[in-house]
Amino acid sequence: MRTTRLGRSSVSVTSMSFGAAALGNLGTAVSDEDARAAVDAGWAAGIRYFDTAPHYGLGLSELRLGAALRHRPRAEFVVSTKVGRLLRPKTGSGRDDANGFAVPATHERIWDFSAPGVRTSIEESLTRLGLDRIDVVYLHDPDDHEHQAFTEAYPELERLRAEGVVGAIGAGMNQTRMLDRFVRDTDVDVVLLAGRYTLLDQTALDSLLPDAFRRGVSIVIGGVFNSGLLAAPKPGATFDYAPVSPALLDRALHMQELCESHGVPLRAAAVRFPFGHPAVASVLVGARSAEEVRDAAAHFARPLPARLWDDLRSTGLVPDGVPVPSER
Repeated sequence: MRTTRLGRSSVSVTSMSFGAAALGNLGTAVSDEDARAAVDAGWAAGIRYFDTAPHYGLGLSELRLGAALRHRPRAEFVVSTKVGRLLRPKTGSGRDDANGFAVPATHERIWDFSAPGVRTSIEESLTRLGLDRIDVVYLHDPDDHEHQAFTEAYPELERLRAEGVVGAIGAGMNQTRMLDRFVRDTDVDVVLLAGRYTLLDQTALDSLLPDAFRRGVSIVIGGVFNSGLLAAPKPGATFDYAPVSPALLDRALHMQELCESHGVPLRAAAVRFPFGHPAVASVLVGARSAEEVRDAAAHFARPLPARLWDDLRSTGLVPDGVPVPSER
């Protein structure tokens, strides 16, 4: 699997990366055995970049990912995690379902983009992961904490990078405006963008992707299926975690029909589409089982005919001017 260096850092990531939110019981519970098997399947498929966060299952994702990777040669894989939410013990009973994770609500999340909060978060993540270092650290969803993220959290990440505690730094969000500010106004190596550069949404082309390319900042793309619509378009599907509109559903169904006319599953086109832009270093795919990992890897590796992209453009399903992968 191709690897790409993140910005000007020394960290290189595989073109397909493993999103470990589901290992934190995102939506529904995953057994320890299935979580471990999913990571093992990713490794067997050639994936060497794994992304997690304290937010995912109140630390469960980090615990499971660390346990699954600990026996692997440390120089052979890259792990990213995120800062901005500290986990603190919580009294009482209950579940974390309101935050999307099927885990007991043993802790509460405390927003903290202060410099001490960033350093504390990394120390606690290292403990949960059981690893000697974290390769990439992202500021996680600082939407409502913009001032503190830029004046306190980001400078602390720069200091940690200079100290060699982390190898590459950036921010992860599902909006482009603030990520573009990080690209223009800071020295980030990478930004993680969810849902805004897909077959159905090319918002990132307005400024983020061109600015990142000019400044040598890498982009990791998440949410390529727009929360499910591009994986299986049908009535009742979701787009960005909300019920899909009739117009978007119709567009996705037409995309599926055109892809199938070329013998290509829509999922294969969706997962490869972001690589049409040269700023994109990796596509992050979430999985909760070995079967899902193998399916995603097979779609990722599938040869796609150049004529497919030509037809997507000629029908207007992909707008003119949107770069598409060079498939031969």
